[in-house]
Amino acid sequence: MSDNQREAMEYDVVIVGAGPAGLSAAIRLKQLDADCNVVVLEKGSEVGAHILSGAVLDPVGLDALIPDWKEKGAPLNAPVREDNFYMLGEAGKLRIPNFPMPPLMNNHGNYIVSMGNVCRWMAEQAEEMGVEIFPGMSCSELVYGDDGEVKGVVAGEFGKNPDGSQGDSYEPGMELHGKYVFLSEGVRGSLSKEVISKYNLSDGYEPQKFGLGMKEIWEIDPAKHREGTVTHTMGWPLGSNAGGGSFIYHLDNNQVYVGFVVHLNYKNPHLFPYMEFQRFKHHPMVAELLDGGKRVAYGARAISEGGYQSMPKMVAPGVALLGCSVGMVNVPRIKGNHNAMLSGKAAAEAAIAAIANGRASDELTEYETEVRNGEIGRDLKKVRNVKPLWSKYGLTASLIMGGVDMWTNTVGFSFLGTLSHGKSDAEATEEASKHTPVDYPKPDGKLSFDRLTNVAFSFTNHEESQPAHLHLGDASVPVSSNLPKYAGPSARYCPAGVYEFVEEEGKDTRFVINFQNCVHCKTCDIKDPAQNITWTTPQGGDGPNYPNM
Repeated sequence: MSDNQREAMEYDVVIVGAGPAGLSAAIRLKQLDADCNVVVLEKGSEVGAHILSGAVLDPVGLDALIPDWKEKGAPLNAPVREDNFYMLGEAGKLRIPNFPMPPLMNNHGNYIVSMGNVCRWMAEQAEEMGVEIFPGMSCSELVYGDDGEVKGVVAGEFGKNPDGSQGDSYEPGMELHGKYVFLSEGVRGSLSKEVISKYNLSDGYEPQKFGLGMKEIWEIDPAKHREGTVTHTMGWPLGSNAGGGSFIYHLDNNQVYVGFVVHLNYKNPHLFPYMEFQRFKHHPMVAELLDGGKRVAYGARAISEGGYQSMPKMVAPGVALLGCSVGMVNVPRIKGNHNAMLSGKAAAEAAIAAIANGRASDELTEYETEVRNGEIGRDLKKVRNVKPLWSKYGLTASLIMGGVDMWTNTVGFSFLGTLSHGKSDAEATEEASKHTPVDYPKPDGKLSFDRLTNVAFSFTNHEESQPAHLHLGDASVPVSSNLPKYAGPSARYCPAGVYEFVEEEGKDTRFVINFQNCVHCKTCDIKDPAQNITWTTPQGGDGPNYPNM
């Protein structure tokens, strides 16, 4: 579509994504200049609808941004009171004492939160300051200027037919132009991926690594509820099949977050991350806690795990990548929201200074310098070797070596230097013939559930008459290559049952994409061995509608 068919609106800063990074940037821009013209575009039906995180929040980012957040009613209602670490076997557990752990692993002073609700509260603060926030507005394209700079985005395109043509109710959307565009889309955002590729921002850095995080909210027996208790586990059921572990967080109102993370660099294509999560809940420790309770919500999303050495260049002409668009998760702490907030604050400060000096559409190098050399960089540099150690040497060795490395890093020294990650998660997948299929028990409908039943508890919805937002580079690859070589891993790595191989008597096997089920986790874009699946944003408002995630 030509530019002159769309209306355009001009802003000082255009922000894509109303997560912790984008909202922090919006708030900080207005704090520094009340006249700064700021817009935030959110693809979810409301702010918070697509936010899924553990989450134990380190309030350092909120302290820096809104020091009086308590007085303003921020929804941080469950301070951490107890910290537990366990190594699980199939029927037992071993408590790992807290005292040998580096100080950075201590959760004292942190809060168990719903990041969706924190973002809803942050959006209220931003709007009170004059920030324009538009939920239900997917950003489907980048707009480039005459010199190749990012000039803006296209938002609000609706009404395409399944074949991509314009339907009777087609709306072309609008172009929103900014002196600077901030991409805070979360992990593996489609526009961020385009920017990273177009400007070669990953050159010279390690490949990004990912995990798949799945989470349920349970209402449990009040007699078993211990508000403020944080529990992490490692070991069973994953064992040597994959890296990862679980979290169990007791928040308020007799609710518990039960989550499971599988590192996506696993080799065995028969592995079924969702079923590993369901099997985990049958461990005696977990089953006893959940018995008599009920699951009230489910969701999933990818997690950036590459850390310090995998952060790409964060700026290009006219654009900056924020938060998980870069990858700022501290893996051993299982925390990234604080760094996302700090990145939004840093980007805003760089943009305000640039605009005050008459600049526009150039590279905000000051932002990248602050991220790499400031509080975010210091936080991530201390733990940079934990993930590669785990990937290369397994759980036990990584606990010992990673622990020692984190301790020495507290005084600024690492005897390991900076380790590399090596292969991408897609490249790590080995052919099915090298591995044994995994036998998973059938869900019992009480503690464990089939995927489609659980997806209903993500409240996801997509308008079925639109084009599928999951694109195949080559439509023949799933059946001709991925099925015989890798046993069709997309049927398992997706936590929402989007992909299936359908066999009909007398007919060839068909590859079916049930895009209506998609919870926007992006795992397919990451883990597909052929890198043949590209996740793009559907029309605005579609996807999950998480209540309290």
